[in-house]
Amino acid sequence: MTARKIETVHKVMLGGRLPAWRRALTRAKKTLVFTNGVFDILHAGHVSVLERARSLGSALIVGVNSDASVRRLGKGPERPLNPLRDRMRVLAGLACVDAVTPFSEDTPERLLSRLRPDILVKGGDYRADAVAGRSHAGKVVILPLVKGRSTTALVKKLRA
Repeated sequence: MTARKIETVHKVMLGGRLPAWRRALTRAKKTLVFTNGVFDILHAGHVSVLERARSLGSALIVGVNSDASVRRLGKGPERPLNPLRDRMRVLAGLACVDAVTPFSEDTPERLLSRLRPDILVKGGDYRADAVAGRSHAGKVVILPLVKGRSTTALVKKLRA
């Protein structure tokens, strides 16, 4: 295994590793930024939001919807196109992402209650007062989306 692959694998954190990681950040007075999503087909819009989210703090953790959670979101019967393991692997390969963790509920509320991030970031299609788990974060930041970039649009284009 190459050094880069080992580094990427270590970025994928399952529930048991999260509390110690969070405590270490707190002790080091590091600002934790959290965002979440499906990240089915990674595109420029995703990368832009992730890079901007990371710039807001010392570490960025990305919560990723499980396959069953994606299906419940009503994104279509064929979604997700990529399984959870692959989606997390791709996100973990990004330099701006410090950690990736899955969640199986419809929202990351339970995960956020455990992590208590300093900053919770969502894309511009959300309103701050409607973001799930906002009470578990220091503040909520809504970042503008990259116009014309979405997985749903890509899927429609592929079907055409």
